Amino acid sequence: MQNEQQSHTQMKRKIIMSRVGFIGLGIMGAPMAQHLLAGGHKLYLHDIKNPPFALIEAGATVCTSAAEVAMRADIIIVMVPDTPHVEAALFGDKGVAEGLRPRSIVVDMSSISPIETKKFARKINALDCDYLDAPVSGGEVGAKAASLTIMVGGPEAAFNIVKPLFEMMGKNITLVGGNGDGQTTKVANQIIVALTIQAVAEALLFASKAGADPAKVREALMGGFAASRILEVHGERMVKRTFNPGFRIELHQKDLNLALQGAKALGVSLPNTAMAQELMNACAANGMGGLDHSALCRAIELMSNHQIAEA
Repeated sequence: MQNEQQSHTQMKRKIIMSRVGFIGLGIMGAPMAQHLLAGGHKLYLHDIKNPPFALIEAGATVCTSAAEVAMRADIIIVMVPDTPHVEAALFGDKGVAEGLRPRSIVVDMSSISPIETKKFARKINALDCDYLDAPVSGGEVGAKAASLTIMVGGPEAAFNIVKPLFEMMGKNITLVGGNGDGQTTKVANQIIVALTIQAVAEALLFASKAGADPAKVREALMGGFAASRILEVHGERMVKRTFNPGFRIELHQKDLNLALQGAKALGVSLPNTAMAQELMNACAANGMGGLDHSALCRAIELMSNHQIAEA
């Protein structure tokens, strides 16, 4: 009897996992969706722009609205830039909520407000559906390599059903806690990333102004206690002046704003986060909001009247 129940559960999971919706097919969403297609899942797509032709050519079905995606899929993934975009995708005109069928699972992989996430989850739960907040870290490189870190908040049963999909898109996958905890973890991640970018920028600028070769300084530091993934990847960007976006300054601005709003609500002080946000604000004010967040160094360079390296 137990084996029969296990077999039924596995069959149910296989059926559910075969129909996946994906809303938001930008720099991150498109390669993530491609991995799901490569994994053999039937994919239903919707984006405010035309979905990438490569996904359609690979067999994905384009839907006219988010509601249609929800009607045709059992698991609906949302990957859009900010809190208002998620709200519109879920609850706007012809949004996901209009097409949801009972026992579907909505998975928001965007990086948005933890407070609003909890509200969205309650609304989806009221429709007899589960909700997971599952923001990611790793940028475009991680999305293409299927090596994203995925931080999940929500019920464990829903997480276990969706986990095979997460494993097609990422490597480090953690159920942190309940709804909102995934987004809280992502905000914490963005604080660490921003402050580390700032530290690398200041260190390399100091070395450069002192007359040392910043490329050699970076190479030396990679062998010591200061070594980090950000020194490795973004330090190289600063030296080589390659600021084409993997993760845009304007998006990191949004994430740090979430951190500072949360800090105010919680009654805590995040002084260095505020400084990093001001540096990103300075970059955006100088027309650099669309550059990679490693270009945070440009604000420090402008204040110092010195570049880490020449273009």
